[in-house]
Order: sequence, then C-alpha cells, then structure tokens
Amino acid sequence: MKIFEITHRCGETKARVGRLHTAHGVVDTPVFAPVGTQGAVKTLLSQDLEKLDIQLILGNTYHLYLRPGVDVIEKAGGLHSFMSWKSAILTDSGGYQVFSLEQLRRISEEGVEFRSHIDGSLHFLSPEKATEIQLSLGADILMCFDECPPYPCTEDRARQAMDITTRWAKRCKDVWASPQPSPIRRGRSEAEGEAKLLYGITQGAIYPELRRQSTEELVEMDFPGYAIGGLSLGEPRTTTLEMIERSMEWLPENKPRYLMGVGTPEDLWEAVGMGIDQFDCVLPTRNGRNGQLFTSQGKLNMKNAPYREDFSPPDPECDCDLCVRYSRAYLHHLFRAGELSALRLASLHNVAFLIKLMRKIRQSIISGTFLKDKKAFLDSYQMESVASGGG
Repeated sequence: MKIFEITHRCGETKARVGRLHTAHGVVDTPVFAPVGTQGAVKTLLSQDLEKLDIQLILGNTYHLYLRPGVDVIEKAGGLHSFMSWKSAILTDSGGYQVFSLEQLRRISEEGVEFRSHIDGSLHFLSPEKATEIQLSLGADILMCFDECPPYPCTEDRARQAMDITTRWAKRCKDVWASPQPSPIRRGRSEAEGEAKLLYGITQGAIYPELRRQSTEELVEMDFPGYAIGGLSLGEPRTTTLEMIERSMEWLPENKPRYLMGVGTPEDLWEAVGMGIDQFDCVLPTRNGRNGQLFTSQGKLNMKNAPYREDFSPPDPECDCDLCVRYSRAYLHHLFRAGELSALRLASLHNVAFLIKLMRKIRQSIISGTFLKDKKAFLDSYQMESVASGGG
C-alpha cells in the first residue's frame, strides 16, 4: 500500500484530496491539525478531539523534551499512551522553538546549545538527538531539525540557514533510516503496519531562488513528505503566497505537502488551491482564549459590548458544544467574569470550525465545486467579519 495516495483532483486549481497512511490510522487530506504543544491542545481533552473526529494533532519536541522529559513519556509507552490519544501524531523537531530563543542559544554545525526557558538549564540539540527524541515519543510523522531564519533577514543570512538545514536533513534521515531498538523508537516497522514518516523542511525565507535550491536539494534526498517552513513570520501575505506557489513548482506530486504554521480560514482555502495537503496553527486555540471566534458569519470578538444582550447562538450553523447550548451573551459574560470555561468553549468551537471547514473543502474538491464554494465562503466570511467589527 502506498503511504500517500491522491483520490481526487480539482479540474480548475491544484487542489487535491488524498489519504495519508500512518501507524495510527488514515489521515484524510487536506487536513488541519490542532497544535498540542505539550501533549495537550490547550484547554481541551483527548476525548474532545475524538468527538470532533480529528485524525492528526501536533506535539512539540522542544517542550516535551524539557517537560515532562522523554524518559517519562517512554515509560508511559509513548506519547499516544501518555496523553490517551489513538490517532496520528506529528511532532515538530523543536527547531523553531530553539531558534526563537535568540538570546539563549548558540548555533554550530553540530547543533544548537540553548538554555531552557523554564529554569535556565543548559541543553544541546543536534539533528540526531532531535530525531531520536521524536522516535522515542512514538510520533507517526517526524520533522527534520531545521534552522528557521527570522523575518526580515538578508539573503546571505537566509542562505546560511538554508544550507545548514539541508546538511542537518541528511543527518536526520540517517538516524530515521537506521534500525531502532524498540517498538516505540523504530522508524520502519512491519509489525506496526505503517512506517513512521520523516518530512524534510524547506527554507529560503522570502528569496525565490533560495526556495528553489532548498526544495530541489531536499527532494533529491527522497523524504516521505515535505514541509514548507520559514513563512508566516510577519512577511506580507502576498509574499507568503508567492513563496508557497514558487515552492510548489519543485515539490513532487506524489508526496504529501505540509505548510507549517498557517491556519486562518482564508489561507486554508488559498493554500489548498495551490496543492497543499497539511496544515497546523495555534490560532484556533490562541484566538479562542482571547475571545475571538471563527464563525460562518465571520470573526466575532465575544468580549465586545454588543454581545452583552445577544442571546443567539455564537454560530447558528455550528453544532459544537458551545453553539448548540449557549448564547453569545453567556459566552460574553464568561469572558468578562474571567471564567475559565470561556477559554475552553471558545477554543473548542474554533477547532471544530476549522475541522468542519476542511471537510467542506475536501467535499468541494470531490464534487468539482471548489472555486464556487471558496468564493461563497469567503464572500460571506469576510463581509460579516467587517460588518461585525471582528476583523
């Protein structure tokens, strides 16, 4: 059986529907994966995610390595067992988090020395160690250790990051492809049904020629999948879309394509149309904790005064636990009163909204109505966001 198979294509765009086979089940693509940085999607439980029929979530190598520690998770039987999660898990390599610690880290060819943001203790993360940690966690999809340059940066700085990312990718693949001693850690396993998949991450900042070179060099290494990294860091949206489009020119058709850190409804429609298969983003839970809902009527800021006596459902077209039971006025009250349930309900709704949106997008590709459905959604969503003051 193929690891990734494309089942439907849009006749007017590059959008496609596929099936990604992992050791913990099939993932229907295009897919949005909620971010569970520390082994939990913030404010939500594994049973909440199961109820939404979520097939893929993220964990973060950096955070789980520091707390609770890989040894604890291994003793629990892996991250799936530790957090009581039965479906697929993708783990970031921790590269982005380490490199965001600009004042607390030192980069060398061997890896990165850094100080923990928790207690200041000194640690070292190499491509080999980052891959070993992800295998120890039992992730279904692993990411190569990469250097993500800041925005803005010079072309020379972007080239340096790209070059070391390419060299590190080779070292990650060597570890992933080597025999592993335990069922949790091994990269390839007939007993588990499907291989644990390693994705290469392309870099190059906002420089098209660097994007081309990075992508071509990684494709030559023949990874099971590829991620586009180093975007949505503050650059103009038009630049982001241009870099995605340019990157797609050199990515293979028969491998899954993952756009890291992108998750607004507008960008999901746009990137799927370019041929992206996987997404992740902290926005649904982060925005939810700050009182902003994604709805079929646009973005709503539930802390705003007009919702104080609005007794309609937050989203009349949604069937999540928030919208079928509570009103906008009640959620507004919970936020104003500082009740923790507000954070949970808003986060739950936003995750549910994006998961259902991805189902809608997949169905539109299958039905041959992708562009029509995209226009209808964006016309309503963007118009209502402006009208409600939620943008």
